[in-house]
Amino acid sequence: MTAQIISGTEIAKQLRDELKQEIAELKKKYNLVPGLATVLVGNDPASQVYIGSKVKTCEALGIYSERNDLSAEISEEELLALIDRLIKDPKIHGILVQLPLPKHINETNITLAVDPKKDVDGFHPVNVGKLMIGEPDYLPCTPHGIQELLIRSGVKISGAEVVIVGRSNIVGKPLANILLQKKAGANATVTVCHTGSSDIAFHTRRADILIVALGKPKFITADMVKEGAVVIDVGIHRIGKTNEGKSILCGDVDFDVVKEKVKAITPVPGGVGPMTITMLMLNTVRAAKIAAGLT
Repeated sequence: MTAQIISGTEIAKQLRDELKQEIAELKKKYNLVPGLATVLVGNDPASQVYIGSKVKTCEALGIYSERNDLSAEISEEELLALIDRLIKDPKIHGILVQLPLPKHINETNITLAVDPKKDVDGFHPVNVGKLMIGEPDYLPCTPHGIQELLIRSGVKISGAEVVIVGRSNIVGKPLANILLQKKAGANATVTVCHTGSSDIAFHTRRADILIVALGKPKFITADMVKEGAVVIDVGIHRIGKTNEGKSILCGDVDFDVVKEKVKAITPVPGGVGPMTITMLMLNTVRAAKIAAGLT
């Protein structure tokens, strides 16, 4: 069996084309331009790349963006003052504070300071709670992207046995809550495995849909998956370099062997990654519509 490759790159492009059209219509009909503010504290190279990608995507779609790059020495009080200014700015509908923050800044305080209506990451406890009861304003970006990958690839989610490996607040926990809701594109039976699970392979072999987000290179091998399953690989790792100096990447799944056994699988790179920024843009557009009373 040769697996269908679920291309996050292609599906993200479909979504971005749809968003670009919607943004153009919002501007034409309501003179409404969605706005996203990014906040980066320090000069972590990976974070700078992520923020740069988000700003570039905003420009491509017609979203107003404001980039705030701050010194690593900034005080928590100064950062809170910036967030307060962004909350009060009517041009800004979404605020994204890039994590991690320096150790002298309390991340919980910063997360709580962001107005839930502008929390386009979906991390504020108010938005986490609304997700739990099935009434979210915004779905967290990576879990929502995974759900869209499944839906747009024609994978049947309702009634499926879904196993998620990893229980992070960013992926595992919110994704479990999304997929168990009694809604279209969900209604699955969900199992979450983690470091305390005694026999992870026992659970992964039962999965119709296996989603792996545990942060270990090539952890999932062919003997851990069911014939004909759908596998979504959230992990990304640099495991070496080519002779030309290009990074060699892999995921949490041993792709080359698992793809011969399953029905469909996401690649790394080009799977989940492109979806995350796209869903951030979708949340920003939704935030603008909420602020304007259009939804």
